[in-house]
Amino acid sequence: MESGSTSDTTSTADDAGHASAPVWTGLPPGLLRMRRLLLVVWLGLLAVVTGLLLTILAGPSWAALAAVPVAVAAWGWVLLGRNWRSWRYAERADDLLISRGVLWHEETVVPYGRMQLVEVKSGPVERHFGLASVQLHTAAAATDATIPGLDPAEAERLRDRLTELGQARSAGL
Repeated sequence: MESGSTSDTTSTADDAGHASAPVWTGLPPGLLRMRRLLLVVWLGLLAVVTGLLLTILAGPSWAALAAVPVAVAAWGWVLLGRNWRSWRYAERADDLLISRGVLWHEETVVPYGRMQLVEVKSGPVERHFGLASVQLHTAAAATDATIPGLDPAEAERLRDRLTELGQARSAGL
C-alpha cells in the first residue's frame, strides 16, 4: 500500500465463506505535515536561541553547538515519517483493527459490540491543520483506542459508521 493512500475499507469473503485479510487504510499525510512543521519550528527556534546565547556568553566558536538541534530535527524528521507510516486501521465485519508502532508494534482489535462511546476530537493545532481524531471508548479502559490525523469528514464518517455498527451489535453504545 502506498503511504498516505486510502483504500476501500470493506472486507470480502472468499468462496469458503472465510473472511479475507483486512483491507488497511493508512493515515492521510496531513498529520505528518503538521508534526514535521512543529518539529522544524520548535527545534529551529531552539537552534537560533542556542546559537545566539552561545555567541554572546562563550564566543562565536561555541555557536557551532547550535547545530545539535538541527541534527536532532533531521533525525526526528525521519522518525516521524516512519511512525506515521506505521499507523493504519481496518474496518472488518465484527471489529475495528488499529495497527501502529515501528519498534514496538501494537495491534488493537475493538469489537463493535463493545464500544460504549465514539467521539471525534480536534484540538486547536489540529483544527488549524484540518485534522481530527476518532477516540473509541470501551468498558475496559486499557482497550480505548485512537485514530489520529484524519480529515474531519472521514472522522465523522467513521464515527457514524462505528456508532451504527455498535448499535446493531446492541452490546455497547
